[in-house]
Amino acid sequence: MKNPRLALLLGIFCISVFPILVKWTPVSALSSAFYRMAIAFAVVLTIVLLRKKLEFPNRKTAWLIVLCGLFFGSDIAVWNIAIQKSTATQATLLANLAPIWVGLLMFFFLPNKPKRNFWIGAALAVFGMVVLIGFETFYTLKFDIGFLFGVLSGIFYAFYMLLSKSVLRQLQPISFMTYSMAVSAVFIGIICLVSGEPFFGFSPTVWSVLLVEGVVCQLIAWLLISYATQHMEANRVSLSLLLQVLFTSIIAWLFLKEIITFQMFVGGCIILVGIGITFYKKQEA
Repeated sequence: MKNPRLALLLGIFCISVFPILVKWTPVSALSSAFYRMAIAFAVVLTIVLLRKKLEFPNRKTAWLIVLCGLFFGSDIAVWNIAIQKSTATQATLLANLAPIWVGLLMFFFLPNKPKRNFWIGAALAVFGMVVLIGFETFYTLKFDIGFLFGVLSGIFYAFYMLLSKSVLRQLQPISFMTYSMAVSAVFIGIICLVSGEPFFGFSPTVWSVLLVEGVVCQLIAWLLISYATQHMEANRVSLSLLLQVLFTSIIAWLFLKEIITFQMFVGGCIILVGIGITFYKKQEA
């Protein structure tokens, strides 16, 4: 892969397929999340060991990697639940609110505070979320579990994004991904054990889907996006990732027959524009 723009587009498409597979496959959300991480980890570990590319972090970086793995594992677990409890489109859209939560975390905990464009974009994105879900839902506070877990997924990913920046100053992306996915797989595996979620007894079709989730939707997708990030401006990559919502909604409409109402369309567009404004702020900095 020599073209970073093509790599980015293919990576986004690979991620966009994941919610469709989770929604379509008759397996629990947590079991699906576990195998996404475990399969990807097994493949990438084999690669880095054979190529002797695995770096060893210092103690401080190792603890940050553990936190990254816990947050990313939590993100995938609750996102899977959101997908199964609502629609692939809504869950993906709410999870992509992560840049808004990143800005809020920066405001409260970091010296580099977001500026005016962030707050304009954040306000617009929140308004879009209200339109998407419906004013009555917010007025009466009747949120379903799919909505709550979709928002929670974005918050977990925001923590992961902030922490991973520090780690990537110390390690190459391939080593970081190896350790992070290992922590995520163990963490979700423990949750599955405690909650009694199945690890085996799946049909050959389900196993093949789980393999695609781990290799294509996790490993290949993020390797392609990491490659694109190395050769393109980060803010352009971040903006391009919003295409995931568009791809997922189209695929869900084609294969899952999910209905996208006019209200959902308008709310989703407002959210995407709001998030886009926050990224344009970074472009100006």
